[in-house]
Amino acid sequence: MGRKIKVVVVDDSALIRGLLREIIDAAPDMQCVAVAPDPLIARERIRELDPDVITLDVEMPKMDGLEFLSRLMRLKPTPVVMVSSLTERGTEIALRALELGAVEIVAKPKIDIVNGMNNYADEIREKIRAAAQASVQRAAMPAVPPSHTADAVLPKQSKPLLKSEKLIIVGASTGGTEALKEFLQPMPADAPGILITQHMPEMFTRSFAARLDSLCKITVKEAEHGERVLPGHAYIAPGHSHLLLGVSGANYICELSQAPPVNRHRPSVDVLFRSAANVAGRNAVGVILTGMGKDGAQGMLEMKQAGAYNFAQDEHSCVVFGMPKEAIAAGGVDEILPLREIAPRLLHWLNTKGGRATRI
Repeated sequence: MGRKIKVVVVDDSALIRGLLREIIDAAPDMQCVAVAPDPLIARERIRELDPDVITLDVEMPKMDGLEFLSRLMRLKPTPVVMVSSLTERGTEIALRALELGAVEIVAKPKIDIVNGMNNYADEIREKIRAAAQASVQRAAMPAVPPSHTADAVLPKQSKPLLKSEKLIIVGASTGGTEALKEFLQPMPADAPGILITQHMPEMFTRSFAARLDSLCKITVKEAEHGERVLPGHAYIAPGHSHLLLGVSGANYICELSQAPPVNRHRPSVDVLFRSAANVAGRNAVGVILTGMGKDGAQGMLEMKQAGAYNFAQDEHSCVVFGMPKEAIAAGGVDEILPLREIAPRLLHWLNTKGGRATRI
């Protein structure tokens, strides 16, 4: 038999690292030459061992897998198989991984991990073999766009306009498609207008809005530039543009902008939240749901400083406790709740003269 395929396994779970090593080493044509619990250690192992294939998780300490993948493809292109519970085919994370240069994707089982991984053993080995044959090219340009702040889209204002109409402003990313469904379904037909930024590829936002519209009492649609924000309606940022809250006369309106990405995202949650701080001030209620990264943390703090009351999804109910964690750490959050409790509590707060709950 010829030379074995050399594989480096990168995953923060010791259990998964061990299972993947066993699966790889059980095949006569491949060998797990190293395992690493985070991308920084992985970088050293890759330099030392020059593997043929890398298996890579998404959620890891020190640097998430997508950022590591992007850097790897710019500096040392190597075939990568993503192995993560977040890379089910068709999800925004899976699509992003493929865009950044991953060759294959395997979804980790969410329950009974040991048996589930063993059931996937043949698939994992076949995908490693396929990846080892792949030709990957060095990225000619950075795959991740520059990380601007919301200043690239609009300046921060110190005095919001004074209106009485309440609004709900929501940001989400990884896991947000299901979280938004659970948040929006309890909303009554006369709920305040809702503006939503969900990190999602352009081709999916319109159909995503239509799906939510079919499941909710309120009307849910993809936002259009210049349209009035109405009670009983939710407006989802299209995947190609930032969504901002604006005003026209006495009305709140949706504004769309194709300004540079902020926190590497367009649409960006920080942009939406800053616009709400600028325009609505204390008449806005902010909500930050599950998501990877820090987009929305600074904007939520600005909303709070402008008088808004803000909710964050708790760690236990998040798919990824990244964006809520960063918003909490920044000091922009008033209440931290399980997903199922956010909508009822928010509606109660709105119905009690602006809320009397103690801020955290």
